[in-house]
Amino acid sequence: MAKILDEIDTCLLQATQNGFPLVEEPFREIALKTNIDEDEVIARLRKLKQLKIIRRIGASINNRKIGILANAMVCWKVPEKRLDDVGGIFSSKDHVTHCYVRKTIPGRWTHNVFTVLHGFNEGIVEELVKEMSESTGIEDYMILFSSREFKKTSNGRIDRNAIKLKGDKVN
Repeated sequence: MAKILDEIDTCLLQATQNGFPLVEEPFREIALKTNIDEDEVIARLRKLKQLKIIRRIGASINNRKIGILANAMVCWKVPEKRLDDVGGIFSSKDHVTHCYVRKTIPGRWTHNVFTVLHGFNEGIVEELVKEMSESTGIEDYMILFSSREFKKTSNGRIDRNAIKLKGDKVN
């Protein structure tokens, strides 16, 4: 398999994974940090988007600051033969932020599909989950509401310690 990312792409991902600089010329700022010119930053980010390495570039909203306080993971028991169908329905819903399958543990944990939803209150989330259940016929589920948030970060996966950006201090 051919290597998709080179060192510059990796630096770009690391430099942008936690957000763009809030300055008048963010691509110029990124270019200075990654030691390439602004046009190359834009071209490379476009390429990474086309390759679906970057899904989207946009604002991240702090849900709690705008009053979205009900966060829930819903654990579903979906028959194996319906995973693709149900997963497709769940993941098409705008209010579902995550949808994935996990292995079950026989005798201990039999839920295999997990969705994450957010709402202004638990009642709204419960209604959305009820609609999801009715639209798929999946009635066996548990709603686990968050009671406290310890950590929430972006999906950044590139370890800052694995690469060095221009201007970074060496420990």
